[in-house]
Amino acid sequence: MITRAIENCLRHATERGWSKTYWAFDIHGTLLKSNFRRDEISTEFYPGAIEVMQILSKRKDIVKILYTCSYPNEIVQYIELFKKHNIHFDYVNENPEVADGGYGYYQNKFYVNVLMDDKAGFDGETDWLEIKRIITQKF
Repeated sequence: MITRAIENCLRHATERGWSKTYWAFDIHGTLLKSNFRRDEISTEFYPGAIEVMQILSKRKDIVKILYTCSYPNEIVQYIELFKKHNIHFDYVNENPEVADGGYGYYQNKFYVNVLMDDKAGFDGETDWLEIKRIITQKF
């Protein structure tokens, strides 16, 4: 479950004195329910997604990366949709803040501490509510 990754990330940040952590968010099946259409973006958020993303958007210690296979014109539309809900991303499909590090080469695969993607087991129907509990009660 994604909650363990989030708890570990935030605990490590505190213990190790990290000023930032890097979180990547998929769109379809994670933030928004898929409509399986090209040229018509999906706009139906999962329960709790807007509120959690608004909380995270205010945090300066979390770098938010939009992680998507959407077409460029759709990405522009999604960014606008998210802005209307006060959801902001720092980067799209990249993390230029971490290149080559002591633990890895990040030129072809960008560095993240937390990955939220339905293909990686994220459940949009339930996980947002659990994430809200963690970020508002513990960290």
